[in-house]
Parts: sequence; structure tokens; C-alpha cells
Amino acid sequence: MTRNSAAVSLPNAPSIQWFLPLIWVALLAMCIVGMPLLEGLFRWVEPDARQVVYDRAAFYELLGRHVLVVGVAAVVTIAVGVAAGIAVTRERGRDFLPLVGQLASLGQTFPPVAVLALAVPVLGFGTFPIIVALMLYGLLPIVRNTLAGINDVDATIKEAAQAMGMTPWQVLRHVELPLAAPVILAGVRTSVTINIATAALGATVGASNLGDPIIAGIVNGNMAYVLQGALLIALLALSADSAFNVYQQRLRQRLSAS
Repeated sequence: MTRNSAAVSLPNAPSIQWFLPLIWVALLAMCIVGMPLLEGLFRWVEPDARQVVYDRAAFYELLGRHVLVVGVAAVVTIAVGVAAGIAVTRERGRDFLPLVGQLASLGQTFPPVAVLALAVPVLGFGTFPIIVALMLYGLLPIVRNTLAGINDVDATIKEAAQAMGMTPWQVLRHVELPLAAPVILAGVRTSVTINIATAALGATVGASNLGDPIIAGIVNGNMAYVLQGALLIALLALSADSAFNVYQQRLRQRLSAS
């Protein structure tokens, strides 16, 4: 009886976990499509403005560009951050651990606006400067969590794997990385969520995204525009963060089950 009820409840668990992320995604989609329907609400915020709903570009286009910029930066940052974290936990790379930590921290010591100001003369206006800024700004959480996750793997587990005849590469691939995955994913979650908000600064250097309504609202003194951009960015960040949270929980469940 108990086994049957458990078997019935297990398939429903993933759908329950994804309920909150789907709610945020649904709210984001509703705002993207139905923003003109909220004109009365925004008119209350800016009663004297001629235009209260941003219409210089479609919101779905701005969303797509925003996700693209954050996604490209995240892929590069994850690859570099995880690789650097792995490299300095190996025997030959331990001497470079302080250097890698300092370089990763350097990206967050510079404000994103300063990084953009330095990148524009070299890369020009457009998407590339904000991608560079996001890469530098999002590197630290991934490097730190990769180091923490791998270093927290029990030494006896690694010794047991080596005693079974595994090579160092096999130990890394089949033991260390799977056990460190939830911690590494937490760093990726932090990096991506922060960069979703930071990417809005790209609108100041010609990288069109969800920051456009915010910058236009600040320039024109139209708080309705600012609210629209901020609302969409917040919903996008909540959608991504809650999705990462679900994936983290599932990884932990798999590790505890094994």
C-alpha cells in the first residue's frame, strides 16, 4: 500500500516543483503581451505624459535581446569559471589559486558602468561591451563556488575511487564534479540572476534590451517607462532564479538518493 502510494506521488513531484517557475514565466508572458492593456495604471503614475506605454520597440524583441546577451555571457563565464576552478584544485595548479581568486574578484571591484566606459573605446557601441562587462561581473560567484564544491568533496571518497583504479580524470568526472554540482550550480544561479539586472546597463551603450524603457524613462522623466522595464527585468530574474532553484533541489535529491 505504501509502495503504491509512493510510486504514484513520485511522478507528480517534478510538476509540483516547477509550479512556481511556471507562474513567473506566465506573468512575464502576460506582461509582455498585455502591457498596452495596463495603460490606465501607468497613466495614474504619469498623468501628464503624452505616452505612458513604451512603444519604440516591441517588448518581446527587447526580451529576446536581453536573454541572448545574458545567455552568451553566462555560457562563456561558466566555461571559464568552472575550468579555472578545476585547474587550481589540481596538484599542478594549486600555486595559482590566489592569482585566480584575485582576478575573479577584480571583475566585481569595478562597477559595470566603469567596465562599459573602458570597453566602448575598444569594442565600440553595441552588444559586445555589455557582454564583456557581464562576463567580468559574473565570474566571481562561479569560481568561488567551483572551488568550494570541489574542495568540500570528502577525501576518503576520492581515495576510494582511486583505490578502485580510477584515473585522476575519471575521479574528477565521476566523483568530484557530480558531488560538487549543487554548489557550482548555486554560483551559476547567483551569477545569472545578478547579470539579468546588470544587463539593463547595456542600453546606455546601444545594446538594445529591457533596459531601453528604463533609460528612456530616466532621460525623459517618465516613471511609467522605468516601471515597465523594471517589472519585466524583475519577472525575468525571478523566472530564472526559481528555475535554477528547482534544478538545485533535484540535484540534491539525486545525490541523497545515491
